[in-house]
Order: sequence, then structure tokens, then C-alpha cells
Amino acid sequence: MLLHGIFPPITTPFYPDGNVYHKKLEANVERYSKTPVAGIVVLGSTGEAILLSDQERREVLKTAREAAANHKVLVAGTGIESASETLRLTEYAASIGYDVAMVRTPHYYKGQMKPANMLAFYRFVADRSPLPVILYNFPQATGYDIPAELVVELAEHPNLIGIKESSGDVEKVRTMVAGTRQVKRTATVTETFEAMTPRMLKAAEGNSQGGELVTIGGAKPSSAAVTIVSGLKTRQKEVGFQVLVGAAQKLEPSLEAGAAGAILAFADPAPTACYEIYAAWKEDDHELARLKQGRIARAAQRIVGELSIPGVKYAMDFNGYFGGGVRLPLLPLTAEAKKEIEGLLGDIRN
Repeated sequence: MLLHGIFPPITTPFYPDGNVYHKKLEANVERYSKTPVAGIVVLGSTGEAILLSDQERREVLKTAREAAANHKVLVAGTGIESASETLRLTEYAASIGYDVAMVRTPHYYKGQMKPANMLAFYRFVADRSPLPVILYNFPQATGYDIPAELVVELAEHPNLIGIKESSGDVEKVRTMVAGTRQVKRTATVTETFEAMTPRMLKAAEGNSQGGELVTIGGAKPSSAAVTIVSGLKTRQKEVGFQVLVGAAQKLEPSLEAGAAGAILAFADPAPTACYEIYAAWKEDDHELARLKQGRIARAAQRIVGELSIPGVKYAMDFNGYFGGGVRLPLLPLTAEAKKEIEGLLGDIRN
């Protein structure tokens, strides 16, 4: 499955009394669906998933799924400390139409998180998961940093298709990309090389009696061959093991190091600003990509890296999304911090 591009890991809105505000969640997802992001991540760290009950997680997944546009890739954060509970939530996400499961590294028993434990955990989930799985490494939050060599070993599993690497270590990205070059996989994409998931194909097939194979400007089927299903033209693209990054302030150098895309909390308040970096890089306009990177670097570092979820949520409020409050033990921002965010986002409004 193609995971190229920018994905916002959306926040979970709350009423003042702390209950999930589903109408605002719907409104945010509908608005993200109109931006150039490749997909939407639900129940990531920025979504305060760890602070939600199991029932709330399921309800949030359902609300976001129903509000999202059909052409956006949908990623469900399903990582829980135990492998069995992770699998249960993954199965639920699959049952309501998600495309990918994102599973963070278990970390509570840090002293026991040896390579054998991680290999067993991810292989257990990947062997049984109805969805393709991406690893999720966020050492700033978990206190555990999965080694690059372990990622390279896990990449051989056919149902482990990528990683979200949020350490901000560009050299580690380079090492993982180089170490997984031998992993050869293909993904179904549109004629213009956008993501096309089994869910999207199934929806198309439901409106058609079948597809046909045609070729573009040539004699025999090749890489130019497209399959037309209910008006949707698809082809195959080699993708391999896909490394996505989580630090917006290092997006451009991470793409240069081989990352396929990014899951960025800074894309919650500023999806287009993040996409512009990726788009310039894709067009080989490296000067413009660096210019766009410089435009957001300080704001991304301060708002996401330092002020964290309360900062992201206020930045969303400032840029026209609904951020709202956070759950304890997180605390709201001071008036001084809010004013600082407004200054940082003065020319990053989207």
C-alpha cells in the first residue's frame, strides 16, 4: 500500500466536561479531507489515545471513518501494551473500513523490551492482523527507541509495510532506508500514482461488473498497463518498506535521506504548509523545499516539540480547526504561551 505524502495524526476534541466532542471531530476530518494530505491518522499520540477508554477509542475510530473522504488513506493507531489487545483493536479498525494499522512500540516494561520481545510482539500482531501494519517509534514519549537493525529485520515480514519514525534522527532514517532496500513490494495506485487501497477498489467494484486491462500507447502490457475498474484507472508501483517521519522541523532532510512521507502533528494546524515541502521535494525543487522547510521549522519545534498536545490544539484553534482542551494530566496553555503561538503562526495560516 502506498504511504507517500503527508498525514495529519488528528487530535481528539473534548467538551469542557471531558467527553469526546464527536461533532467537532467530524468537522475537523471533513476539513482535512479537502486538503492535499494523502490520508488521516486516527488515535496517534497527538490524538491522546493513551488517555481514552477502549470504548472511546472505538467510537473515535468510527466517527472519523464515517467523516473521511473515500480517497484518503485511513490509518488507525491500534497499539496497546499487550499484543492481544492490540490485535483486538486492529480487527475492529479493519471491520469498519480502515486501511492500515499503526502500532507503537510497547514500552511499560522497558527492562524486558529486548529484541526478542519486540520481534515476538510485532510478528504476533502482523501474522494475524487483517490490515497491513506500520511500526511506530516515539522514544520521546515511550522512553524506548527501537534500534534500526531491528526495524530492518522486521521489515522482512510481508505484513509490516513501514514505520513512523518520530525520533527526529535523520541518520537513523538513512540507515533504515539503506537497510531495507532489498525489500521489494508493489502497491496498487491510481493512474496518476496516488494511493489506491483495497477499500477504495472494493467500493469501485461495487459499482462495476468488472475491469479490463488496457495499455497506454504500446503493444503489450507492461508497467504502463492500467486496470480500469468502474472508471478508476489503477497500476502497480514499487514501494518497498516505507519510512515515514514524525518531525516536521526535519521533514526536508528526512525526505532527502529517503523517507517516503511523514505523519506530522504540525499538519494538524498547518496541513498545506507541510504538504508544500513534500510537493516541492517531489518536483525536485530542492531550493523551494528548503525555503518552505525554513518557514515552519521554528514553529514546529516550539509548538509540537516543546508545547506538545496543548500547543497543537491551540494552534488548531488559531488556524480555524477545533482544538479545544486536553485531558489530565495534560494542562491547558498559559495566556503567554497562546500569544507566542499566535506569533509563530502569523504567516502560516491554512
